[in-house]
Amino acid sequence: MLLALGLGVLPAHAAAPAGAPRACSTAAGPYQREVEELMGLEADGTQSPADCLAIQRYQRSQLIVPADGFAGPVTYTALYWEWAQNYPERLTGCPTRQGRVACVDLSHQILWVTLDGKVVFTPVAVRSGRAALPTRTGWFHVERRKQDDWSTLYNSPMTYSQYFSGGQAIHGVRDNLYEGPGSHGCVNLRHEDAQRLWGVLRLGDAVYVWGRKPQA
Repeated sequence: MLLALGLGVLPAHAAAPAGAPRACSTAAGPYQREVEELMGLEADGTQSPADCLAIQRYQRSQLIVPADGFAGPVTYTALYWEWAQNYPERLTGCPTRQGRVACVDLSHQILWVTLDGKVVFTPVAVRSGRAALPTRTGWFHVERRKQDDWSTLYNSPMTYSQYFSGGQAIHGVRDNLYEGPGSHGCVNLRHEDAQRLWGVLRLGDAVYVWGRKPQA
């Protein structure tokens, strides 16, 4: 069972958006029980007015849109990322292998790095490919790196790009990871996380991608 997060201190990137709060959703979301467990609420899988208000406050703090208190996939993966930061030793899914491995968990939208099986780069949130342009799964390796790249296909910056499968790369973005349907196949990180990862991975390092991005 997942342990409840301490949600009293918000991450440095979080800032509540302006504007009047949206009306609270009365419906239980597909990740209702999981969200309740991670937030330390009564994990009964049903939506109460108190649950909705608590979830809505968290969504607004993390710039999750819409902030309506609905326990959907984005809210769940954001909470899971915070849990994973606190309990990296409990992460599963990435095979143990000698050397560095960038582990990309699409099911939970997080990335971390291991060295000889030990976590050396704690989990960060990612945004993987949308349904029509999914991020490819399997074993890969860092085949090309470019610190300040630009996508001519999508006319957008790609900071600290580390390509692992043709045109698909792990790279930084400056927009909100929790907004929109997903990337065009790349693994998007916050700019500052991509910058830190740049100093950890090297050409030839293994990249393992598995799972499936949760769909709304």
